[in-house]
Amino acid sequence: MNIRDFEYLVALAEHKHFRKAAESCFVSQPTLSGQIKKLEDEVGLALLERTSRKVLFTEAGLQLVEQAKKILLEVKRFSELANQQGKEMIGPLHLGFIPTVGPYVLPWIVPTLKAQFPDLNLYLHEAQTHQLVKMLEEGKIDCMILASVEETNMFIEVPVYDEPMVLAVPKDHKWAKEVSIDMSRLSGESVLMLGDGHCLRDQALGFCFAAGAKDDDHFKATSLETLRNMVAAGGGITLMPYLSVPKEKERDGVCYLPAQDPVPHRQIVLAYRPGSPLRARYESLAKEIENKMSNVIRS
Repeated sequence: MNIRDFEYLVALAEHKHFRKAAESCFVSQPTLSGQIKKLEDEVGLALLERTSRKVLFTEAGLQLVEQAKKILLEVKRFSELANQQGKEMIGPLHLGFIPTVGPYVLPWIVPTLKAQFPDLNLYLHEAQTHQLVKMLEEGKIDCMILASVEETNMFIEVPVYDEPMVLAVPKDHKWAKEVSIDMSRLSGESVLMLGDGHCLRDQALGFCFAAGAKDDDHFKATSLETLRNMVAAGGGITLMPYLSVPKEKERDGVCYLPAQDPVPHRQIVLAYRPGSPLRARYESLAKEIENKMSNVIRS
């Protein structure tokens, strides 16, 4: 058996489908299927129950999948240790980010990181927080940029910037002509929010609930852009991250107002696994992002 066999086994456990697992491993379906059968013969156990509709793992198979995940993570750590012996900022780096951060911060930081670390090969992965946490645990990504929440407490978190939230209202809203809005004025208002699974939802709701506002039960957005369009259509008001907001006070039917007393905000961090031998690499990365984004937010 070899490391590649473990990768096939874990991929099959994740996708529960031979073709999809093979595609994720960039091999043909017969190749993956043949290697799994060879692995079964080698360990002397049936790992799968093969049916025409789906793939089911035996109890022994599930136990070996968990062990394979641990082995693959140790292999990754071995590679990191070996890589540490050379230049720190060289080779591949898999960076995860959440949907409410990535599209708005990457245009600022990617050119900076490429200029600062030309030998670093960035691979970008977008997913919700709970998915990124699992990917980082399993070694599928090296580090991630996201809002600090309870789920990420198990990792080392390096603060990279503090992002205010801005109140977005329809252009004909009663507050549209205001210069700024005290959060206390949201008392009794219904606020549009992202759907479950987005950490921004819980963070924004915390400030809204503290101000006496309530969540709009009739609509949950799947993205910030959907949320923005709902506001433009007169569907309600919401809080949006500063980096997702245009410089103009009003654009495309939405008026953006600084919120204050208190200023709603979220802490954005770069998180990585404790004990990683590439700590210096991640700290350098975080420092460059912090330097860039602190200037962007101040401007």
